[in-house]
Amino acid sequence: MTLLTVAGVSRSFGDVRALQDISFEVEPGTMVALVGRSGSGKTTLLNVIGGLDRPDEGTVTVDGVEVTALDEDGLSQLRRDRVSYVFQTFGLIPVLSAAENVGVPLRLARANRADRERRVELLLDLVGLAGHAQQRPGELSGGQQQRVAIARALAGSPRLLIADEPTGQLDAETGLAVMGLIRGVVESEGVTVLVSTHDPVMMALADRVITIADGRLTT
Repeated sequence: MTLLTVAGVSRSFGDVRALQDISFEVEPGTMVALVGRSGSGKTTLLNVIGGLDRPDEGTVTVDGVEVTALDEDGLSQLRRDRVSYVFQTFGLIPVLSAAENVGVPLRLARANRADRERRVELLLDLVGLAGHAQQRPGELSGGQQQRVAIARALAGSPRLLIADEPTGQLDAETGLAVMGLIRGVVESEGVTVLVSTHDPVMMALADRVITIADGRLTT
């Protein structure tokens, strides 16, 4: 069984055809790099896969659930239980500590306190921030904030992690460390990762590279 199936997906914005008949499948527990120039359609495709946008045509299925058939409540449940995101801009809540940020998805899922604290502790240790649990985002470096964001994305044990240019705001050395961390997450958590990137190192770490140009897959 595939974890992700994209079948005949197209999306237009006015006269601009952002995606044109996109189809591919991704096996569970793999890391796929989505590669293409700015404006090629990468972010639009990720948004459609994660249910943040709807295609004009085609279907997306994640972990046996047809994303494109879900209503808003179903999409919210999908993003809570099966799909998580990591963005360039981290998206952390400034007034919360690193541990509290990681615990937000578990609070939304109403996990009991003991289970929540164990999961948060495990994840902060996984991303190398066990000693920074009580620090707020403003007290952390960019690389540390991105590590917190990755830990938060993993909190609910998603089946698919979508990362849109996760190293775009980081320097080369920090970006390399974050790339290695994402690769490690595939192995340690068994998560399937779909990551958009321009970085050749991230491409080298991926199990598979998919290239998109002018809204079409070229590989």
